[in-house]
Order: sequence, then C-alpha cells, then structure tokens
Amino acid sequence: MDTITHGIVGALIGKGYFSERNGRVATFAAAAGAMFPDIDVVEEIVSRDPLAIVRYHRGITHSFVALPFFAAILAWLTRAGLGVLKKRFAGLRDIESPSCGILFVVYAIAIASHIILDAMTSFGTRIWDPVSQQRVAWDLLFIIDCCFTSIALLPQVVAWIYADSAKTRARAISLWALFTLAGFVVWRIANAIGFPFHFWIALFSSVIIAALFFLPAIRGAGFRVTTARWCQAGAFVMLAYLFACSIAHHQALLRVKNFASANNIPIDRVAALPLPPSLLDWGGVIRSVDGVYQSRFDLRDSAPPLFSFIADSPPNIYIARAMQRPEVQLYWNFARFPVIRTYTENGLHYVDFNENRFVRRKRQGPAPFSYRIVFDDAGDPIEEGWQADGLDVRRMIKIVPGHAGNAE
Repeated sequence: MDTITHGIVGALIGKGYFSERNGRVATFAAAAGAMFPDIDVVEEIVSRDPLAIVRYHRGITHSFVALPFFAAILAWLTRAGLGVLKKRFAGLRDIESPSCGILFVVYAIAIASHIILDAMTSFGTRIWDPVSQQRVAWDLLFIIDCCFTSIALLPQVVAWIYADSAKTRARAISLWALFTLAGFVVWRIANAIGFPFHFWIALFSSVIIAALFFLPAIRGAGFRVTTARWCQAGAFVMLAYLFACSIAHHQALLRVKNFASANNIPIDRVAALPLPPSLLDWGGVIRSVDGVYQSRFDLRDSAPPLFSFIADSPPNIYIARAMQRPEVQLYWNFARFPVIRTYTENGLHYVDFNENRFVRRKRQGPAPFSYRIVFDDAGDPIEEGWQADGLDVRRMIKIVPGHAGNAE
C-alpha cells in the first residue's frame, strides 16, 4: 500500500483513539509510525543492487519481530525531541507531552497497521523477518486503493470542516470541489492505464462526498460530533470495507479454482488478485507445470471467467544456468507467477522471467517485476537486471566474472 494512505490511516487511529487524552503529539506519532516501515526504500534508492526492491523492501521494518524495538526507539526519540523543542521555543511549551509508555503503544499500533495493510496486498510482506523470509500476501487490497484511502481520509476531513462553525460553509464548498476534481482525475487516469470505470461512478462519488460535507450542517448536528467520534466511525467503516474485500476475495478465488478443476489443470500456485477500481474487479492467476493461466473478471458477471495461457519456453542450458545464479534464486523466491521465456538475437541468449502477478489490460512491454539474464555464446552471463519498461527501467548490470558486478 502507498505510504500516503498509511499515514492517513495512522492519523485516523491517532485522532480516533489517542488525541483526546494525549493531544496532537499522539496524532503525529500515529501518522509517523504508520509511515515509518517504508523507510526501507532509502536503502533501495542508494543501493546499486538491481534487486534492491526485492532484497530490502518490506523486510525488517515491516516485521512484527522488530516492531517492539522500532516502537521503543521512536517513542524515546519523540519524547526527547519534545523536551529539546520546549526548551528552545517558548511557544511550544503548552504542547502535550505523552509519556514514553503511551507513545510506545501509539507507535506499536501504527506500525502494526502498516504491516497488516501491506500484507493485505499482493506484493508480499515478510512479517516475521529475520526469523522467516516467507512473504505473506493475503490479496485483499490493490496496492493503491482509492476507495480505501477515501474511507480513511473523509472522516478526518468532515471533522475538520465542523471544527469551526464560522468557517464550515467555506471549507465544505472548497473541499467538495477539490475532491470532485480529484475524482474526475482518477477517472481519466484509470481509463488511460487500462482500468476504466464508468463516468457515472465519479459523479455518484461526488454526490456522496457532498452529502458527507453538507448534511451534518442540518440543525447543527455536525458540530456536536467530536473529532474522535468522526474518526472512530471512519475506522468502523474501514474495517467493514476490509471485511467486504475478504468476502469478494473468497468468491473470486472460488471462480479461479473452479476453472482449474473443470479443465483438469495441475495447480502449482493459484490466487485471486485484487484489481482497481473496486473490490468487484479481480485477476485470476494459476501457475501450472508449464506456464501461467491468467484472467481478469468482474464479480457482477455471472459467466465463468475466460483465461489466457502463457507457456514457458522449453528447458535449455541457459535457463539451467540462470536458475543457478543467486540473484535469480532471490527473484524466484519473490515471484509468485513467473513465466520463463528464452530467445536468441545477434549471438546473445536472453532468459526472461516475466512475473504475471499484476494482471493488465494493456500488454505493451514487459510486466512489472520482469527480470532478464543475458548470456554469450559460451554460456557465460554478461548482463542482468529488470527488463526495460518492466520496472521503471532500471539499468542493466554488467556481470564481471568472479565479481558481484558493477552498474553501467
């Protein structure tokens, strides 16, 4: 899940359950703690390792094993930082100073929310690192879920609108216009990248947001609801949405398994993967002994989903040598539905590992997380890395015999 949504969820938790007693610092701690695990992207950015995103992301900082340690460190840093700021800036002396114990609890819950939400996506999260490197992926949420983000954000926005009666009308109008514009932008982007939804859905969303922003003004009802109550209601709706996603996932997975059973397909791995724009859109993927079956379907359609088949290339010496490389073994442990394709061009032999976890409407270029090894005629590897356009075009790595390799 994206870091911004994690921060929004953390702020919702902080405002709903901690801020009334512990002030704004608790909200800050909850939002910061919920975003903290993604600090591992720093190592990914500075590393020259082509597999850095696989090796480092969603590892130790996303682990329940390390959670108490990180929560304690962040609580101590926050408490110490508050002390320093209050000494230097007189205007900050009235800010609440929660105890280290309270801050530890807030940070622990916020970090746990990040770990759990990431485990609900299809990317995979090593929730027990370093004890276990197994990736957990419950496949309930797409990595960017606008519905889920809105559910977490809107209660906080409504609470802010009704926090000051003199500014309520102006805030409601301006924010309704902003959210409506954002909805139409999402509609255009979704259509452009191959995950379209009807224009009327964007209009209907605007109507719902208008109701949330303006109806509480009737008889002043919105002014009698505290920020904590608004956010607690949002947390309840958020949990209800996740429960609905789990039901939808069960139904989608059942359709995929029924297809495999009806066609006598031997299953190595099988999954129903969430797709945008809603919890009714799913991708079915089956890894068989010689390739991958893949489909995209809508749960509202009662017809059995149609699957396409992508076959592995026949085994050869280059595939065998590629599989011996530690980088490929690391990739293979990360990939869930890879297809192995080989071809020869200009005296070079290419072995491509195309991950099919992310079902796409438009198939131009390799799928995300597609890895390539290039061999010369002697069967020695000379280059490896993410395929062009497969993952924001990372540079291929030249392989120096007997060495780890250096970037071009």
